Amino acid sequence: MGASNVKVGADIPEAALRDWSDERGGTPLALVAPRNTEAVATIMRLCHAHEIPVVPQGGRSGLAGGAVPSEGAVLLSLAGLDRIDEIDVISGLMVVGAGCILKRVQEAAQEAGLSFPLDFGASGSSQIGGIVATNAGGNRVIRYGMTRDLVLGLEAVLADGTILPMMNRMPKNNAALDLKHLFIGSEGTLGVITRAVLKLHPGVAGANASLVAVQDFEAVTGLLRHAQHALSGRITAFELMWNDYYRAVLAETGQRAPIPPDQDIYVLIEMQGSDPDGDRPAFESMLEAAFEAGLVVNAVVAQSQCEVELFWSLRDGVAEILSRRAPVIAFDVSVPLARIGACVQEIRVGLMQACPTLQVVFFGHAGDSNIHLIAGPVADIGLTSHGIEQIVYDIIRTYGGSVSAEHGIGLHKKPWLSYSRSESEMALLRQLKRTLDSKGILNPGKVL
Repeated sequence: MGASNVKVGADIPEAALRDWSDERGGTPLALVAPRNTEAVATIMRLCHAHEIPVVPQGGRSGLAGGAVPSEGAVLLSLAGLDRIDEIDVISGLMVVGAGCILKRVQEAAQEAGLSFPLDFGASGSSQIGGIVATNAGGNRVIRYGMTRDLVLGLEAVLADGTILPMMNRMPKNNAALDLKHLFIGSEGTLGVITRAVLKLHPGVAGANASLVAVQDFEAVTGLLRHAQHALSGRITAFELMWNDYYRAVLAETGQRAPIPPDQDIYVLIEMQGSDPDGDRPAFESMLEAAFEAGLVVNAVVAQSQCEVELFWSLRDGVAEILSRRAPVIAFDVSVPLARIGACVQEIRVGLMQACPTLQVVFFGHAGDSNIHLIAGPVADIGLTSHGIEQIVYDIIRTYGGSVSAEHGIGLHKKPWLSYSRSESEMALLRQLKRTLDSKGILNPGKVL
């Protein structure tokens, strides 16, 4: 334990007992913060020998309760593995420790003339290990993919302390099954991620962006196809805000509406690049053609990077809605893109019929088939949280969707996992868990 900090009892910080979700776990045995992979392996060997549960923790910015303590568990903080080991500009990669903060990775890549495009609201606190363990998504999945698509290699420690050095550095490596994918999205239930080789992309100097209003969801899908074709697939964000969300974020943040809140859906379109001024004519031509085709009713184009950030502040104003309407239930779901419009309408009608006073707002990453919705306040409405979830998830299941698009399962969505995974899939997941963690000590009670 010489390469670790250990705290027990009242010395364990209150912040280590919860994540950003409302889930509550048990009382931990200790908090251990190793400073290298060998120390992680030592801790796992000891806990395995004595059958002590271990809960890996990153920045604790998850929204599904995946990092909350299990009763009697050792909390394994990866914050001590906060380092950038290497930036290989020629190969376009970065080697980092699991405790490295996403914002630091982004800034280091930018300083090297490259970019790490993964981005979301918790970039200033989330750690790479937790990001990989939850296969985080974010704002630019439409162009760059999920975290899984940005990881070349991993180092992980198994439940018995075995170190797996899967630090691949090549885009092409077909030497048998790529084992790193077992740990990406496993939420700390199969192993502890300690290092990662991240794929970098060419640097960006800025973005062209527009906030547009459309009449209905059919126009949304038409606009997405048009924009992707006209700009040769260079769209980096295509974010949706239904009218209920757009009005709510304007009211809760006090911001001035860039365009009037008189249409059904609003879309934030962004195209990042190394030469945003040079890209501007093509971006504006795309919008002009969309107007001519009747896909867009109204639009405003950002004239500066400051205005780009202003548009994003509307899309990211969800934090104000969450805090001002608390207590709420926030959903992170996905359905096939073509079905999103009908699905949203069915959820809206279903919740309204069950509870006419319940406020609900819809937004999401439309190009990624991801819908977010916030229902609340949910206090004293005559409908339980479980009842609200039942309505939403029943509809999601009928549309062939997923109960978790990007936030993971953790504790919060564990009761609903069977809505998105067949019994045969669940059985294989359990078998895999038993194989890699025979004593069931890694993040027990989570996911399955």
